[in-house]
Formats: sequence, C-alpha cells, structure tokens
Amino acid sequence: MRRPLKKKRAWRPDLAYGSETVTRFINAAMWSGKKDTARAVVYGALAKIKEGGADPLETFEAALRNASPLMEVRSRRVGGANYQVPREVPQQRRLALAFRWIIGGARAKKGRPMSDKLAEEILLAAKNEGDAIKKKDEMHRMAEANKAFAHFAW
Repeated sequence: MRRPLKKKRAWRPDLAYGSETVTRFINAAMWSGKKDTARAVVYGALAKIKEGGADPLETFEAALRNASPLMEVRSRRVGGANYQVPREVPQQRRLALAFRWIIGGARAKKGRPMSDKLAEEILLAAKNEGDAIKKKDEMHRMAEANKAFAHFAW
C-alpha cells in the first residue's frame, strides 16, 4: 500500500521582504535553532547586495533559479546490480538543493563574516558562477552520463 501524501506546509512570508522563499532560506541557514542569528545573516547578505546597486530579491530569485538542478541520479537496484538512474527533480527538492548548495558554498569560504560570504555566493549564483553552480553542473553531468539507464526509472 502506498504511503499517504504529505500535507503541503504553509510558510509565513518574512518580515522584511514579504517572501515565503526568503523565510525558507532563513530556516535552511539556521544552525542549532538560532533563528535570530540566521535572520541577521540572511538580511545582512541581502542588504550588502542592495548596497551593490542590485535589487536584492530579484538577485536572490535569479540565484535560486540558476542553482536549481533539473535532473539528478537516483540509485536503483535491478537484477543484482546498482544503476544510477537519471530522474527529474521535483520543485520542492530543487529549491532545497539550491538552498543547501548556496549556503554550503558560503560556509566553505573562510575568514570573513557569514553575511559577506553569503552575499558573494548569491551574487555569483545569479551570474551562473560559484560553488552552487558547479554542484548543479556536476549533477547534470552525472545524469547525462547515465542517460542509458533512464529506462529503469520507476
């Protein structure tokens, strides 16, 4: 029997920009339940983008669009062998992966405040550059290389 479908969570828009996506990004950036710290970091990064002369929300949305993967590989066992089967990524997972990669790319940089690193990573992702875009391209290459096993998709 199939498991029941999960209920879609309703997200409250954030206080500064009125965007549900920014709220979800703040939650993704949060460590150990320190939401105020995560909020300060994300808002600080968006403020630095605004200082640079770009619209922060537009740049953020562009970065998420560019960093979101379209295809991924999932492991599938068929007849005693494991195959990497390419599949399309659902919208919610696309966004979650983009969040994870942008935040991970910012955390990997050392020696500066997190808001500066996050602002830089968002700007790079908006220009189709940076660590998050590299991860997306790597995932797309894997899916392309394993296209021959697409008929194993379930």
